[in-house]
Amino acid sequence: MKFLALIVSLILLAGCTSGPRFDTSHPSANHDSRIQFVVVHYTSASLERSLQLLTHGEVSSHYLIGDDKDATIYKLMDESLRAWHAGESEWQGRTWLNSSSIGIEIVNPGFKEMSDGKRLWYPYSEAQVQSLIVLLKDISQRYAINPRSIIGHSDIAPLRKLDPGPLFPWKRLAAEGLGVWPNEQAVARQQAQFDAQLPSISWFQGQLARLGYATPQTGELDVATHHVIAAFQMHFRPSRFDGQPDAQTAALLQVLNQTK
Repeated sequence: MKFLALIVSLILLAGCTSGPRFDTSHPSANHDSRIQFVVVHYTSASLERSLQLLTHGEVSSHYLIGDDKDATIYKLMDESLRAWHAGESEWQGRTWLNSSSIGIEIVNPGFKEMSDGKRLWYPYSEAQVQSLIVLLKDISQRYAINPRSIIGHSDIAPLRKLDPGPLFPWKRLAAEGLGVWPNEQAVARQQAQFDAQLPSISWFQGQLARLGYATPQTGELDVATHHVIAAFQMHFRPSRFDGQPDAQTAALLQVLNQTK
């Protein structure tokens, strides 16, 4: 009898430990990729220091493009992991973009403060640009990234970030299908109209928000709006990014939003 009770107990125990049955024969087609954006940065540090900070510090990114002759691409973590590169950020209504983006850092000093108060910005090498194009094309193809979703740190955090700076080749990337750039003839036509009458601050704020920037809708040129306009200008009119809402800036916004 004891032997029979033991056999029954073992059978019951085996049934308990087997767990539920999983059926994987009905895969859902209702999904898309976690990765919706690519955010580009400069490191403001040397290659050695950048590698140290991005692998053992409080920040990280998926990729780092070096400043060596070949502009080596360092893969620092798997794309399925969340890198700490964006921080407090917003684009197209999505916040905290670490969770929905791939971060690419490029070794570049950023800028140097001059004695006259101006900033000397450092250019990117041709090798770095070529490596970036190869990497962006690969990522964009695999995740079907919208060209409008390839952005800079300053676009998603305009109140606190300046990278990748005014010398970053946005226009060249757009020509490769890796970003957007307004038609210059269309901009010139629109600018002639805005020269006659500049839109209101509310109009600028609305257009910036429509493009993707987190912009206050106060109707006033407040500090935050000034920073957002400057970030937009640095991306699309790097020759002057003073944060002032002028006719050319209005024309750039109008053309970009009309060609969505």
